[in-house]
Amino acid sequence: MKLGVIKERKNPPDRRVVLSPAACQAILERFPEAEIIVEPSDIRVYTDADYRAAGVTVADAMDQCDVLLGVKEVPIDALIPNKKYFFFSHTIKKQPYNKKLLQAILAKHIELYDHEVIVNQAGQRVVAFGRYAGIVGAYNGFRAYGLKHGLFELPKAETLPDQQALINALRQIKEKLGGCKIVLTGKGKVGNGAREMLVGMGLTELDVNAYLNQRVTEPVFCQIDVLDYNKRKDGQQLDKKDFYSRAEAYQSNFMRFAQVSDFYIAGHFFGDGAPFLFTREDAKSDDFNISVVADISCDIDGPVASTIRPSTIADPIYGYDAQSESEIDYRNDKAIAVMAVDNLPCELPRDASVGFGEQFMEHVIPAFFDNDAQGVLERARMTRDGKLTSRFSYLEDYISE
Repeated sequence: MKLGVIKERKNPPDRRVVLSPAACQAILERFPEAEIIVEPSDIRVYTDADYRAAGVTVADAMDQCDVLLGVKEVPIDALIPNKKYFFFSHTIKKQPYNKKLLQAILAKHIELYDHEVIVNQAGQRVVAFGRYAGIVGAYNGFRAYGLKHGLFELPKAETLPDQQALINALRQIKEKLGGCKIVLTGKGKVGNGAREMLVGMGLTELDVNAYLNQRVTEPVFCQIDVLDYNKRKDGQQLDKKDFYSRAEAYQSNFMRFAQVSDFYIAGHFFGDGAPFLFTREDAKSDDFNISVVADISCDIDGPVASTIRPSTIADPIYGYDAQSESEIDYRNDKAIAVMAVDNLPCELPRDASVGFGEQFMEHVIPAFFDNDAQGVLERARMTRDGKLTSRFSYLEDYISE
């Protein structure tokens, strides 16, 4: 079994990688029948020399590999026919900008395994960059807060080496936050990644009741879940299972947090049919107190009304004027400052690569050598022999358009 680690070719450049040099070493030690070839790259966070020092072959020989591993979409002209590819294709939601990519994958008889659909038997994702999106998103949110209010200036996350450096920088500005109240939605990988940063910088965490009712003189935060910011329309109090199965029976209860919060970190997952957290009308209310939103989830024109477009690593903050429902300078007194970078883990490429590689080694690599005993590959295979697999047949109309 020959595994190839491909060069990332999408622009803007992505420095992350599926397997670090240490991960490659671990795989070769555990599976002697494995061979790994790394395609040369001048942008990867780990250099070609790093791989060679780890005893890994670096060569322009991807055509010799059985399985090719990447992070972002592979440009159509770089796809090698009849290969097995792993990367984020961004096609499973019928994204129009990648329709031609999926059509080309089928035409070239490529077996595509999208990282986003690698799940266990319970249907839960097992490889993701979500934790690192939460880590960087929380940091970027504080950076936006300092710039918005003229309190402090933090360096960009991409200029710092790792998570601990981000935490250290946040500790330096803690006292400048005063009585800032921070609400964090989501208790999955993204939300908990953000929470790591809040705890790491030494903020006090309050439960919902205390957060909503106590006046504070120091910065505090509250991490809330779906039943904290949604309530049933009929007044019943049921469990999360009911919410996930009957989201249309609920309405948002987020405004009670918006009234007392200064800074909002959106790290939740938003499902079809779920209520918006706050609408454009909500944001117009005199009771709406939030001045900075770090929208890690980044659903455009979705549950967080102020997120009207994604932002970029180069230009991460824009302003939203609730009254005119339009973009303005985030420093304007009327503006809600919005940080909505949609590729946050790229700013922490080394940590993100290590974490992703650990998950990939645990959940995917063994499947190559045990005849896919757990069905991981079977569930994640989107295409085969020029056709969509049955699990992804819902994309037929997408590729035929």
